[in-house]
Amino acid sequence: MLQPRNRAIALLGAGVAATVLAVSCLPRSPSGRPTAAPPTAVLRVDQVGYAPGEVKHAYLMTSRPVARVPFRVLDSSGGEVLSGTAGPSTGGWNSTYRSVRTLDLSRLTAAGDYRVEVTGPVSATSPTFRVASAGELFGKVARDNVRFFRAQRDGADVDAGVLRRKPSHLTDRQATVYDTPAYDEDAERLVEPLEPVGGPVDVSGGWFDAGDFLKFTHTASYSTASLLLARRTAPDGGEELAEEARHGLDWLDKMWDASSRTLYVQVGTGIGGTGNASGPVRSDHDVWRLPEADDALEVEPGDRDDAIKHRPVFRAAPPGEPISPNLAGRVAAAFALAAQLDAEDDPERAREELEKAAQIYALADTSPEGELTTAFPHAFYPESSWADDMEFGGAELALAAEALGDDRTQEWSEQAGHWAARYLSADDLGALGLGDVSALAHGDLARVIDDGEPSGEVGRDQLVADLERQLDDGRVRAAHDPFRAGAVYTEFDSVPHTFGLAATAQLYRRVTGDARYDAFATQQRNWALGANAWGSSFVIGEGSTFPHCPEHQAANLAGSLSGTGDILVGGVVNGPNAAARLGELNSFPTMRTCPAEKSNPFSAFDGHGARYMDHVGAWQTVEPADDFTATALLSFSLSAAADDTDSSAS
Repeated sequence: MLQPRNRAIALLGAGVAATVLAVSCLPRSPSGRPTAAPPTAVLRVDQVGYAPGEVKHAYLMTSRPVARVPFRVLDSSGGEVLSGTAGPSTGGWNSTYRSVRTLDLSRLTAAGDYRVEVTGPVSATSPTFRVASAGELFGKVARDNVRFFRAQRDGADVDAGVLRRKPSHLTDRQATVYDTPAYDEDAERLVEPLEPVGGPVDVSGGWFDAGDFLKFTHTASYSTASLLLARRTAPDGGEELAEEARHGLDWLDKMWDASSRTLYVQVGTGIGGTGNASGPVRSDHDVWRLPEADDALEVEPGDRDDAIKHRPVFRAAPPGEPISPNLAGRVAAAFALAAQLDAEDDPERAREELEKAAQIYALADTSPEGELTTAFPHAFYPESSWADDMEFGGAELALAAEALGDDRTQEWSEQAGHWAARYLSADDLGALGLGDVSALAHGDLARVIDDGEPSGEVGRDQLVADLERQLDDGRVRAAHDPFRAGAVYTEFDSVPHTFGLAATAQLYRRVTGDARYDAFATQQRNWALGANAWGSSFVIGEGSTFPHCPEHQAANLAGSLSGTGDILVGGVVNGPNAAARLGELNSFPTMRTCPAEKSNPFSAFDGHGARYMDHVGAWQTVEPADDFTATALLSFSLSAAADDTDSSAS
């Protein structure tokens, strides 16, 4: 991330950030008295589209409530195919748009391109959207998500067809390992020189974590596992998905040294400090450049840019020592998922992957003290939950052992059950995302139980009940939101949390056969793809309005800034955030100015304490990240694989 406290800054304030549109002189009646200006209105739809059988909602925002609003749906030839009346208000949004109403389009089932038109007391026309099979609509978005990961590749094996990428950070092939770095109280500055403890090690390749060039085992293992789950869900998902999942796994393999039993957790540092003769040591986050520029630096040991070219590597723990259980669980899960997928066609490789998973899982420190190890500093990715990771690792190990006929299936099944019970008794229960993988773990532990394996301390009903808890929490929030969003606008990661809820609903359907959360899942996808106050899709390249100015160095310096051409297609951004967090934007002399950021057209739609900006310096809203995109990819893959003839329950 380009700011050390990205995802960790405390909420600085609340209140509605509503920008009132400029109003011209009011019209006058024949008597000369002012009359009320006609209400303004905008329509919001899922700009990617809807599957034929699912519940379909659009939203009408108006500047004041109006009694009756008729609407009609027009096809690509302009013919009317559906008509109706807007439903009751779901609430106000800001001081400009004081009413939001739902338009039910569910009777629209024929494939085609459509738009919604409102006339009468208010006038508005929606962006064009499609009705098509789930596989056609969302399979395409999932493939674009995979393309984002290709843009994130580091090392020699990059794709020159994406953002004109060139090989980068080849010095990672011979990297020095350093002891745990020491920071000041606010985790904003190194306070001691880095202390070498080993190397050289080859940690080249992998993916950049986000808009910067750091690489983390914490996020890479989550993303790799998500891609592998997507591939297992949709075996016909294409060679690109299989290849990208393998690319992530190959880098995790480099981060695990089986001979010394050492797990490396980070390549590069985002925080500088500890001045030397050349001035303060600079870090990845101190410069704005293309990744290949780092290799071109001419530096000597001790120079202030030495850590940019010769990037430090940090360990989870000294060789052979227990490692943070969150890392042990999720890295083991990634290798075990690969073993499941390879079991039939390449059993030898699958057994090797299973053994790596088993070794890492066995090293877990199951009585951790202090902060979990996620990244250095921990504030980059604050996380306190870890039993869910251990449940995830145990469930995937059990499924891999079952696929390979390994006699440790029951052992790992019971361990997964133990950690599931531990998670369920904790106080910090969450929902699917980088910081909580319990939904993934519950879904696969339920599969293990269905296969007849004992799960010890937890039963299937308890796992299902916790999936319901996560979804019900989201539904309660959605019921009070005008656009039915289940995430919280004023917190980091609102968009990936939304995709996490959608994916959890889809997993619940697979585990139970119960469709009760299908409509909720559709609502969440709709919101993330344009049916929100800002009328923007938060997936780059998807829909008619999407981020043109992501805070992403390669996209900004080598890509198109117009929304067409060579863009960071498929990347998922954070989305709306607390308005108070956007008081200070990133700025570097080498940043290219993006045309869309000059007018900030979204300011009129800020509300409920939240703000959204499409501005290259707004890391708080438009920095794409691997974990964001991996969660969305899993959700889209589950949607594409679903039977889109099913009707969603309302």
